[in-house]
Amino acid sequence: MMLRYTVVQGGLGLLAVRRACVVSRFAHSAPQSEYRPIKKVMVANRGEIAIRVFRACTELGIRTVAVYSEQDTGQMHRQKADEAYLIGKGLPPVAAYLHIPDIIKVAKDNNVDAIHPGYGFLSERADFAQACADAGVMFVGPTPETVRKMGDKVEARALAISAGVPVVPGTDSPISSLQEAHAFAQTYGFPIIFKAAYGGGGRGMRVVKEYEELEENYQRAYSEALTAFGNGALFVEKFIEKPRHIEVQILGDKYGNVIHLYERDCSIQRRHQKVVEIAPAFQLDPHLRDRLHTDAVNLAKQVGYENAGTVEFLVDKHVADVCICRWSRSLPELSLKQNKIRVNGCAIQCRVTTEDPARGFQPDTGRIEVFRSGEGMGIRLDSASAFQGAVISPHYDSLLVKVIASGKDLPTAASKMSRALAEFRVRGVKTNIPFLQNVFANHQFLHSTVDTQFIDENQELFNLKPTQNRAQKLLHYLGHVMVNGPTTPIPVKAKPSSIDPVIPPVTMGDPPVGFRDVLLRDGPEGFAKAVRAHQGLLLMDTTFRDAHQSLLATRVRTHDLKKISPFVSHNFSNLFSLENWGGATFDVAMRFLSECPWKRLQELRALIPNVPFQMLLRGANAVGYTNYPDNAVFKFCEVAKENGMDIFRVFDSLNYLPNMLLGMEAAGAAGGVVEAAISYTGDVSDPMRQKYSLEYYVKLADELVKAGTHILCIKDMAGLLKPESSKLLISALRDRFPDVPIHVHTHDTAGAGVAAMLACAEAGADVVDVAVDSMAGMTSQPSMGAMVACAKGTKLDTGIALEKVFDYSEYWEVARGLYAPFDCTATMKSGNADVYENEIPGGQYTNLHFQAHSMGLGNKFKEVKKAYAEANKLLGDLIKVTPSSKIVGDLAQFMVQNSLSRAEVEERADELSFPLSVVEFLQGYIGIPHGGFPEPLRSKVLKALPRIEGRPGASLPPMDFKALEEGLRAAHGDDITPEDVMSAAMYPKVFQEFKDFTANFGPVDCLSTRLFLDGPKIAEEFEVELERGKILHIKALALGDLNKAGQREVFFELNGQLRSVLVKDTVAMKEMKFHPKAQKSIKGQVGAPMPGKVLEVKVEVGSKVEKGQPLCVLSAMKMETVVNSPMAGTIKAVHVTADASLEGDDLILEIEE
Repeated sequence: MMLRYTVVQGGLGLLAVRRACVVSRFAHSAPQSEYRPIKKVMVANRGEIAIRVFRACTELGIRTVAVYSEQDTGQMHRQKADEAYLIGKGLPPVAAYLHIPDIIKVAKDNNVDAIHPGYGFLSERADFAQACADAGVMFVGPTPETVRKMGDKVEARALAISAGVPVVPGTDSPISSLQEAHAFAQTYGFPIIFKAAYGGGGRGMRVVKEYEELEENYQRAYSEALTAFGNGALFVEKFIEKPRHIEVQILGDKYGNVIHLYERDCSIQRRHQKVVEIAPAFQLDPHLRDRLHTDAVNLAKQVGYENAGTVEFLVDKHVADVCICRWSRSLPELSLKQNKIRVNGCAIQCRVTTEDPARGFQPDTGRIEVFRSGEGMGIRLDSASAFQGAVISPHYDSLLVKVIASGKDLPTAASKMSRALAEFRVRGVKTNIPFLQNVFANHQFLHSTVDTQFIDENQELFNLKPTQNRAQKLLHYLGHVMVNGPTTPIPVKAKPSSIDPVIPPVTMGDPPVGFRDVLLRDGPEGFAKAVRAHQGLLLMDTTFRDAHQSLLATRVRTHDLKKISPFVSHNFSNLFSLENWGGATFDVAMRFLSECPWKRLQELRALIPNVPFQMLLRGANAVGYTNYPDNAVFKFCEVAKENGMDIFRVFDSLNYLPNMLLGMEAAGAAGGVVEAAISYTGDVSDPMRQKYSLEYYVKLADELVKAGTHILCIKDMAGLLKPESSKLLISALRDRFPDVPIHVHTHDTAGAGVAAMLACAEAGADVVDVAVDSMAGMTSQPSMGAMVACAKGTKLDTGIALEKVFDYSEYWEVARGLYAPFDCTATMKSGNADVYENEIPGGQYTNLHFQAHSMGLGNKFKEVKKAYAEANKLLGDLIKVTPSSKIVGDLAQFMVQNSLSRAEVEERADELSFPLSVVEFLQGYIGIPHGGFPEPLRSKVLKALPRIEGRPGASLPPMDFKALEEGLRAAHGDDITPEDVMSAAMYPKVFQEFKDFTANFGPVDCLSTRLFLDGPKIAEEFEVELERGKILHIKALALGDLNKAGQREVFFELNGQLRSVLVKDTVAMKEMKFHPKAQKSIKGQVGAPMPGKVLEVKVEVGSKVEKGQPLCVLSAMKMETVVNSPMAGTIKAVHVTADASLEGDDLILEIEE
């Protein structure tokens, strides 16, 4: 609607005059001289302006009529009117509001007395004003002739010149070709600006700074003007850089009276559209202000202007105390005289839009899930369609609501605006609110003048504080679980218990002094001496890590660990340490529990300040399953120590000394306690098993002690230590190293754990591992209660109160029920002494069991265990601990899945598609096993694949942490922490998925475990504590039917307000298409050897492949398999893409000879 006369004043700024239309009980109709009352008004517009006019009409007792396009059926403006009618049926969205015949027809058919054009669309079209006059319908605004003069920017320039107002150099008429623009630029030089001749609001505007940009910007400006205003005519002006954009409000009547209502500063703009307006203009020179006012009045008189200068001056109504919505008589009759108009304080208006400032103010579209406005004293809101459930389409202006703040001066008004913006909550679409908050916190904005380059020259405005949106994201997560089930894989069909554990009472005050106080006071060396000098047996509690890894697939959440932590701190201060981190917990936390492992460490450290924490460090593998550059291992240990880790139990899955030494050095450099762990396998008491003899272990211990370990550990990950072998091994080590503390870790799979640990203690071990009773036994550690009771009253007395163990156990007994879907007891009812034969580590025993079930091999688990022993022999009898145990397990499952015997694997090794972990092991990716690699298996599998000699990580270049951090910030924002960088360094893909998850679903770690796993039941009410003092009250209400997009609407009540979220039904969507199966009878069809996810497709249609060449990589339950070509030929078709989920035998690709 608004036409701008662009003029120069004193070289300091721009002067603009715009036309706005007012509503009155009487309006002037061009062809008639008499007045007639208005009983019904139509607004030929939409959104905020239509609603504002409707409100003014209602206050005046005038009936209102809305028009709307097919795309606007859900918009608020049609609901605010007394009547609403469709226009432009079948036309594009904008064209509907430009269709004059439809608008006039609706007006005539429904006895409309007057039409208000609003702004934009037809507001500056003289032909529309004339059409209204011809139809006998009043046009709320100037006469058609005045509209013609003001709508034609070229004539407007001539009028400005005749009024004595200096103007910027520009074309005398709309240009008709690119050559005219070029000629203008040659005369006046760059930069120039294209402007729409018949509209404003920033549309059809393009700045051109050099010749190469001319053609593209001409085309864009023409197209934009044509779409917005129905006329693509352009004119060209010299572009004035860095002006202040000042606008003056004027009022004129038909008698030639014109007054001004002072000015406003509209300099803060993006894409030539106003973002913030301030009235009166701040720090404007008084002489320049008077000149602007005078020129504005003169220009209005020159054109014979009637009505208000612009509808947007409602902001100025607060400043000048003049109502511009009900004017019907002459200005003097309304007592509107210039000498009576006074400035009253300051007002600021800003446009809240659905735009993303971080992406160049790109408009955002979607459904508004949450809308809460900022209100209060000194705040006014003019909204468009700002309500929960509103759909923001891409077709129209991105305005959501105009916010107007008023106060006695600029700082006061700005303060009110900042407060109001902070109160807004808009979810579902991006808004510019964070950007506006930065504007109102900017020193230049508050204390100096700004120009139209303010945004471009203050890039810090784009340092946007991310909105948390925690509540709505949690509703999305809960809705997702209600529709699709748990986000973490569930191995057995069991529901989490509905009973939450009761936390035993904790005494007030600080916890007692513990061994961590010794460590902090005396350092690692002093700590080791204190441990060795301690009278009695020390215990390490594995309940917080290895126990639940072994029994519950590592699925215990920080939520449940935190609850019991204060009790542990107050009642078990004499523990040697608490094993609570590292190993599998690191990636499982992100991968399956969707929580940050570093946050777990930080929160537990705050709750247990007195007991040392211990973690598993996989030597050169850190907490991963692969090799990392040396500096990554050092950096990881450094960050872990800074976050509260104390003891680093360093091991290597093959006892490969170079890998262990690197981990020890890294832990020591970080200031941690170095506990070198020798992984135990075989049986030192069996003279028939001499690969891993007593001599082997003592020699290895010699090397570790020489390397400076503070503590020596025996890591019996499968529970193979029998009482006799325990006595032999620990006695030999104690005799050899009388001053070094010895720590023994075991599992109770065979049921002999307590006896073995008591034998170790009697032989001289200082520390043994236990788990609380309800989390002990089977594949976990020996019972804490049993060890405490057996040692009580002897020289091994632990000093732990047995009744406190019972309380501790009771908590975990109930808490364990929450993890019923992961509990190994679902199918495994007892320990099994066959572990002495298959040597499966305790933690892996559970994982293997779950993997077998997920791959359809649950009824063949006995075969899997036998195959594990055979796979171990195939690979040369390995030390079996992560990741070497995973390699053996992958091969065992592969053998069972494909019904392969040990002999068949050896015979067909050159043609089988082995699991990727097996191939990489044989290449040397995790080190060199004791006794070397198995031959000829290695040569058959690898063929021409490269082999790694020596320590795998030694040849890796240093990791560039700065580049990594920069990449993460670019992808995820500036809230990336050093801990995030380390997570990405260890598990780049898992971390990316974790960040994606939290971006969608928020902080799910604050949900109770039952809600996290199973979601709420309909009508269930519950509370979620986001942080201290911030509690959400939620009620699940209903689950909607499936819509055409494959979504279901899930309804909640949040803090008493109705909320809903749309959730994709993944099962229903999957049923909409079917993946073909590979036919074994058809040569060249390659099927998935197992259910899984496609990680990578290595070929494309037309590729030439050889037999045994890798085709793609699949992953299932952390096991990756390379699918190799069964034949030589050419790829005929590829049926999968990366990230596709496949079932067994799903067709991957087709090969033709």
